[in-house]
Amino acid sequence: MVTWGLGLASGGDSMVVAMTKEHKDGDGGVDIEPKYRMKPLIYFVAYTIPMLKMFTMFNFLFDARPLNSHLLSNLAPSTTTVDAALWPEPVARVQHLLDSGIQEIPKCYIKKPSERPSFIESATSDLNIPVIDLQYLFSDDDSLRQTTTNLVASACREWGFFHVVNHGISQQLMAATQKVWREFFHLPLEEKQKYANSPITYEGYGSRLGAEKGVSLDWSDYFFLHFLPISLRDEKKWPQIPVSCRELVEKYSEEVVKLGGKLMKIFSRNLGLKENYLEEAFGGEGNIGACLRVNYYPKCPQPGLTLGISPHSDPGGMTLLFPDEKVSGLQVRHKNNWITVKPLPNAFIVNLGDQLQVLSNANYRSVEHRVIVNAEKERVSLAYFYNPRGDIPIKPAEELITEDNPPLYPCMTFNEYRLYIRTRGPCGKAQVESLKSSH
Repeated sequence: MVTWGLGLASGGDSMVVAMTKEHKDGDGGVDIEPKYRMKPLIYFVAYTIPMLKMFTMFNFLFDARPLNSHLLSNLAPSTTTVDAALWPEPVARVQHLLDSGIQEIPKCYIKKPSERPSFIESATSDLNIPVIDLQYLFSDDDSLRQTTTNLVASACREWGFFHVVNHGISQQLMAATQKVWREFFHLPLEEKQKYANSPITYEGYGSRLGAEKGVSLDWSDYFFLHFLPISLRDEKKWPQIPVSCRELVEKYSEEVVKLGGKLMKIFSRNLGLKENYLEEAFGGEGNIGACLRVNYYPKCPQPGLTLGISPHSDPGGMTLLFPDEKVSGLQVRHKNNWITVKPLPNAFIVNLGDQLQVLSNANYRSVEHRVIVNAEKERVSLAYFYNPRGDIPIKPAEELITEDNPPLYPCMTFNEYRLYIRTRGPCGKAQVESLKSSH
C-alpha cells in the first residue's frame, strides 16, 4: 500500500521539508522514500506553511488517518512519540505530576481569578438537574409514554442537562467498564505512553485539549477512542492492558449507542419532526459518529486555582456521561450560576451539544459546563459523544424554518466545526454563538 504524506523535521541549523511516499514492505514494516527535499530555511515560509495547513485541514475535514508513528520517527529522529512530535509544547501527564510530590501546581494550570471555582455554599447548592425515569418510554400506556416525552422536552428546553435512570443498560457492565479504565490510569506511565495521542485525531492517551501554544491547561488526563463509524474504529489503538478492556469497551459502546438512538427519537418528536429525522441527519443507524472520552481527574494540591475541564459546550450532538458516583465534579451553568451536579447511582447524565442547537435552530440549546477538582479523591468518568458523522453538512432543519424564524446558523460539517475546540481548547460557548451572530 502506498501512502503520500508531508513531513517536517529539523536537522542541525536548517529545516527539511519532505514530501514522502510510504509503502509497506513484505514483513509489514514501513519504508520511507523521500521525493522532494528543500533547504535552506528561506523556502519554509513560502512553501511549508501552506502545505502544512493543507495537510492538517485534509486530516480534520476528511477523517484521514494521521501519518503513523513510524513515519514520524523517521522524519524526526529525536521524537519518541507521536504526542511529542505534534503538540506545540512538551506534554506532562497530570497524574504523574501529582505522583512526583508537587505541593504547588505549575503556572500553566492556574486559571485567571475570574475563572477559578468557588467552593462557598450558595443558595443554589440544593439544586440538581432533572431526573427522568425511562422505564415508561416504550410502555403500552400512551399517557405514561407521553409523560416521559414531556419531561424530556422540558429538561431539554430549561436545562439542556438531565439524569436518566432505568435506561436499560446493565449496572454490572457500567461498573466493570469504569473499573477497567480506572485500572488503566494506574498502569505504569511507560505502558500508557504506548497510546500517546496527537492533536490531529486526539485518539489515545492525552492530557490537553487545544493545539495552540500557551493555552491554559486543565487538571486532567484522558483516553479518547472512536467506535462509529466503523471506518474510524481501530481497536489496535484501544488499551491491550487490562486484558478485558477492549471487550468491555465494545459491549459498553454498543449499549450506550442504542440508548442514544432512543433519545434522538424523543428529541425529534418533541421538535415536531419525523421520529428518525435527527438520527438520519447525523448519518443514519450505524453511520453516526460515536466516540468515548474517559476522563481521569487526579487529586489536586491546589483545587481552588484550577479546573478539571474549563467551561465549554460540547461541540457534537449529545453526550451520555457515566460519572464517578462517589465524587462530584461536574458543574452546569444555569441562570448564570454554577450548579454542582450530584451523581445518582447507575444513572447517566445526558446533555445537548452544539450540533443539536444548530439542527433545531436554537429550539434546543447546548449548555456551558465545567469540571472542578479536589484535594482528597481522584475521579473517573466516561463521556460518550453521540455526534454527526464528520463529513455530513449540518444545518437547521428546513421544517423548523419560517419567515418569522429564519435559519440562524450556516451549513457546516462537524469536522469543520470541531477544528475550533481542537485548536483553541474549551472556550465556553464562543464558537456556536459567533456563528449565530455572524450569519
